[in-house]
Amino acid sequence: METIEFSIQGSAQDPYRVTFQRVGPNITANCTCPAGDNGKSCKHRISILDGLTEGIVSGNSAQVATVASWLPGSNIAAALAAVTEAEAAAERAKAEVARAKKRLGTALLGHPS
Repeated sequence: METIEFSIQGSAQDPYRVTFQRVGPNITANCTCPAGDNGKSCKHRISILDGLTEGIVSGNSAQVATVASWLPGSNIAAALAAVTEAEAAAERAKAEVARAKKRLGTALLGHPS
């Protein structure tokens, strides 16, 4: 088992503790932020899995690359990819809604769309 822990400065006065453990292809990730404590996904864990070092105050930001290297073939890789695709689809839908509203605004003014 491999364990890596980070302290990340978030919105609270005290940094959050983010812990990653790997046993074979399985990764667990815990965070002491409110979302993490409630069993939800949090930006602190996701940012480290994405290879980002922002907010790390524990002095071991170089270990982010190690954690990110654990991701391919892991138990959470497919779930993370699904979230990424869903977020991209939501952005595409948001852009389509904006275009549709613009067309509606033009039509409401009596102009052809």
